[in-house]
Amino acid sequence: MVGEATKYIKAHELAIGYGKKLVANNINFALGTGELCAIVGVNGIGKSTLMRCLGGLQPKLSGDISISDSDLAALSPSNLAKTLSVVLTEQPASKNLTVQELITLGRQPYTNWIGTLTSQDKKFVEESLDAFLLKELRFKKCHELSDGQLQRVLIARAMAQDTPLILLDEPTTHLDLYHKVEILKLLQRLAHRNKKTIIFTTHEIDLAIQLCDKILILDGKTNPFGTPCELIEQKHFERLFPSEMVEFDAKTGSFKVKK
Repeated sequence: MVGEATKYIKAHELAIGYGKKLVANNINFALGTGELCAIVGVNGIGKSTLMRCLGGLQPKLSGDISISDSDLAALSPSNLAKTLSVVLTEQPASKNLTVQELITLGRQPYTNWIGTLTSQDKKFVEESLDAFLLKELRFKKCHELSDGQLQRVLIARAMAQDTPLILLDEPTTHLDLYHKVEILKLLQRLAHRNKKTIIFTTHEIDLAIQLCDKILILDGKTNPFGTPCELIEQKHFERLFPSEMVEFDAKTGSFKVKK
């Protein structure tokens, strides 16, 4: 983790939505280089909308988003592609590509107009294949992969893009517990070892508490942000869901069904 003085991405009094429809507001957070952050909250609270706004895929309603002290909206498409990479829940346009071909697309912001790969580009592709345990699958078509394997490929493509900021929307959807943990451990390693700032949305709150440096809770009110320990001490998780059905156990950092 990094010191509190060094911040890479900041959101201040951010309001998000579609057209004039407000989805969420009063969003404030700041993350440094090498930090892993989860965005959690109930269904429909605005997690995916926030992710799209942070990635520049849709405009914010009001407030500020800055990356490395630059206004997100002021970044050109070329600079944006070298600043952040986004992994959404949508499947890739062509699953007929091989694993290696799909990961190689991550180098597109750096190649010339005919897409020629330099030795440096090939190095990033190889490192991504290795980091996400995909070397044996490199020539396999993406439509032949399991959900967990394809998710690793999409994150490896983001790693190959070599951006300081990586945004992922629900990277563990449809995966079993083992593969959920595998993906999140890989993201943790990528953040800490490669000094990437990584933000992802998730319903896996228990896992996020164990693995993340920071968590943003979208609750439709104050949207608390901090370390997992801080949020537990301040009892924010206890107010996340209706108490008549589930309760948060602060000692174990997990939710339990009320019997």
